[in-house]
Amino acid sequence: MELFRFLAWQVYKDAKELFKLVYEIANRLPSNIRFELGTQLVRASFSTVLNISEGSGKNSDRELRRYFNISIGSLNETVAGMDILRDNELITEEEFDLVLQRAKSISKQLGGFKKKLV
Repeated sequence: MELFRFLAWQVYKDAKELFKLVYEIANRLPSNIRFELGTQLVRASFSTVLNISEGSGKNSDRELRRYFNISIGSLNETVAGMDILRDNELITEEEFDLVLQRAKSISKQLGGFKKKLV
C-alpha cells in the first residue's frame, strides 16, 4: 500500500478547502459563540479531513469504508452547524450555499469511493 496515498485524492483536497472556508467563517463569529459553536464547526470539518487520511492507511476496504462513513457524519454536522448560523443571520445565504455545495461534492466523492470498495 502506498504511504500517504490520500495526498493525491481529490476528496482529501476538497475536504481541506471546506475546512479552510469553515475556519475563516468561525474566526469572524461573535466572541460569545465563537468558542462554542465556532470551535465545534472547525472540529467537525477537521474531522472530515482527518478521517479521510486516517482511513487511507487502513489495511482493509471495510476499515476504509468505516472512516469514510465517519467523514460523512462530520460533513452532516458541519452543514447543520452552518444552517444554524444562517438561521441566526451569522452567515449569509451565499456562504451557506457555498459550504453546502462543497459538502455535497465531498459526500458524493466519498459515496463513489465506497461503491468501488469490496
